[in-house]
Amino acid sequence: MDHCTLCPRRCGALRTAEEGHGFCRLPETMRIARIAPHLWEEPPVSGQRGTGAVFFSGCTLRCAYCQNAEISHRNAGRPFTPAALADALRRLVDMGMQSISFITATPYTEQVLETLALYRPPLPLVWNTSGYETVETLRRLEGVVDVYLPDLKHYTPRIAQLCAGAADYFPVASAAIREMVRQTGAPRYDEDGVMTRGTLIRHLILPGATGDAIALLDWVAETFGREIPVSLMQQYVPCNHVDIPGLDRRITPREYRRVRAHMEALGLPGFLQGPTSATVDFVPVFNQPESFPGEG
Repeated sequence: MDHCTLCPRRCGALRTAEEGHGFCRLPETMRIARIAPHLWEEPPVSGQRGTGAVFFSGCTLRCAYCQNAEISHRNAGRPFTPAALADALRRLVDMGMQSISFITATPYTEQVLETLALYRPPLPLVWNTSGYETVETLRRLEGVVDVYLPDLKHYTPRIAQLCAGAADYFPVASAAIREMVRQTGAPRYDEDGVMTRGTLIRHLILPGATGDAIALLDWVAETFGREIPVSLMQQYVPCNHVDIPGLDRRITPREYRRVRAHMEALGLPGFLQGPTSATVDFVPVFNQPESFPGEG
């Protein structure tokens, strides 16, 4: 692929089968670090039996504090062809998963589409993303992706640049999320409460950044009313040896209460994820034999 412009970085880099020279440093051949049941997403995604999670190597954002830095920063993973990924998706369906999640798959949008042309699982397909997406790439997914699960991370350019090297994060992500909602409409659920179509926005509260969190919640309410659910996450843990002043601690109960109260005052539907998930114990095992169950 010459001159890759799939993500908002639009670095126009050369990506060959073996090498990538752009921001993500990913080759054209898919690299994947884990394909396994995942029970720890929001209830409408995981259901009771889990989502079949495909963790792609690399990331177009690479937040300084990322808990999955092994794959997002260091690109741990192994190569997969569309045919091999299609076989893995069949195994996930056979395991009884209630959805399939493609996690940070943007650099491999075309390869995911090739995979789904070979085999489309009879389950809701979830696009789990940092929110840092182009509208053009998202339109390639229209009619294919059933559920969008975007993060909405930063509001101010200063914090976005400091944390992710993307001062344009909010204008880009807000346009992307508008496109996701345009494609999916209001959420729909099956008899088990699993989302079969829709968009669910996630926000991870960062220490010292409650003003950003409140501004983002205001934007959601002003843009979508009470139609689109929000998952408000309390589980920030300093990871990846983050050395940004202020991000070397967890959020305080007072910070969480302030943002939670604002979400409740706005009447936004969704989920409040508590402090029990603020641990690295929930970080999956990547790029090990147990990361690919059912092979052989």
